[in-house]
Formats: sequence, C-alpha cells, structure tokens
Amino acid sequence: MPISLHTATVGSFLQTLPSVAGLVVKAEEHCMASGQPAEALTDCRLADDMWPFAKQVMCAVQHSAGAIVGVRAGVVNPDISPPPLDFASLHKAVASGIALLEAVDPAEIEGMIGRDMRFEFGQRRMDFTVEDFLLTFSLPNFYFHAATAYGVLRSKGLAIGKMDFLGRPRIKG
Repeated sequence: MPISLHTATVGSFLQTLPSVAGLVVKAEEHCMASGQPAEALTDCRLADDMWPFAKQVMCAVQHSAGAIVGVRAGVVNPDISPPPLDFASLHKAVASGIALLEAVDPAEIEGMIGRDMRFEFGQRRMDFTVEDFLLTFSLPNFYFHAATAYGVLRSKGLAIGKMDFLGRPRIKG
C-alpha cells in the first residue's frame, strides 16, 4: 500500500509538534529555575538576522496546523507579526495547533490531492497543488523552524538532546 499524504504530512507534524511543545516547557522551566524573564529565551536567536525562539515556535505551528488551514482555504499568507514573548501564549499556540491536527480526517487530506493551492507573501505568489505545497514547502519549513527552535535552546545551554526533538516515532506494533 502506498503512503498517504495524511501520513506523510499530518502524521509527521504530529510526531514533532509535541516535541516543540516540550521545548517551550523546558525553556519556561529554565527561566523559572534561573530567575530570568521569559524574554531571556523567547527573544533569543541563533544569529542576528534570524527570528527568535518564539517566532520559530510560531512558524512551526504555521507550517503545520496553519498549512492545513491554508489548504482548506486554497491560499495561505504567512503571519509576519511579532511573536508573543510569553510562555503562556506559546503553550496555547502549540496546543491549539496539535488539537487542530489531531482532528484532521485522513480522507479529507487525501481528497485534496490535485487541488490548487497558493502561497502569497506581499506581491509574491507561488502556485502549487496541495500535495506539492505540503510536501515541498510546508514540511521542509516546519522542520526548519522546529530544528531552529531546538538549536536556540541548545545554544543557550539547556540540557536537551536529540530525543527532545525527534518525538514519538510511529513504530510497528
């Protein structure tokens, strides 16, 4: 049996997005234990020209749950607003994204294969089929932002490792 679009995308999002939620928890615990404000990590970045941890988290949600909302509508526009820098808002965004993804009916995603989809950013327009949008745009962006969120925390000395990123693999049995 061939792999389904739902398994390749929503299944992958649901493997890693809970790990992003765990990163937010670890960041908050670190700030509480060290007596630092949330912004000590939520506004931290790997390089000056990169988005901070909070925006990386929000983008991981956008490129997963937001991608599903976008394919349902046939168009998606990125949210370029500043991210919330408090942990409660980040927890809420990730939890809402996970809930949306958990409610997706696999048949709905499979039924979208071949439909047109558009990504718009200002004057830029990128036309896709739903499957190409999810597999070649959303999924790589999702992993980029999730990995970068991990990298920000790791660069700040948090005791996290590969298992904090990988999530729960879909093992046989």
